[in-house]
Amino acid sequence: MTTWTVTAADAARSPLNREYNAEMISRYWGRPTDDAEIDAYERDEQDHDVPVFLVVSRDGEDAGCLGMRFLGDGVGELTRMFVRVPFRGRGAASALLAAMEDEALRRGVTVLRLDTRSDLVEARNLYAKHGFIEIENYNDAKYAGHWFEKRLTSAHLDAIS
Repeated sequence: MTTWTVTAADAARSPLNREYNAEMISRYWGRPTDDAEIDAYERDEQDHDVPVFLVVSRDGEDAGCLGMRFLGDGVGELTRMFVRVPFRGRGAASALLAAMEDEALRRGVTVLRLDTRSDLVEARNLYAKHGFIEIENYNDAKYAGHWFEKRLTSAHLDAIS
């Protein structure tokens, strides 16, 4: 069993963001991307409002990240879920989700939402596996095709206290 360490980080300074953006661009267009395209995306389209940003690592090597922004009324939105290829399928994403749920509850967030694209089948499966249910769209995200929500329960809060 792999032991993961999850820590808070600064989203703006994390190299994982650029890797995430490169993968999202490449997968969307079905081709490799380049630095100029990533730079343009980060300048023009990337939403920089990610006040909570967690990084998962193993043996000191960063494996992935997950961010959360606040939508108000106890609702948080997950964003930038990313795990580097060599670490996929080993529980890093699950560790990130569990840590973010804990962090959300500590910050008064009782509902988590997210959007994802139709081509990110493995992401949709991950969220469903962790209790997120598909909902009607709640935002106007340009590339989103699926929206999910999870209500965090007091039982979860008791488990982390």
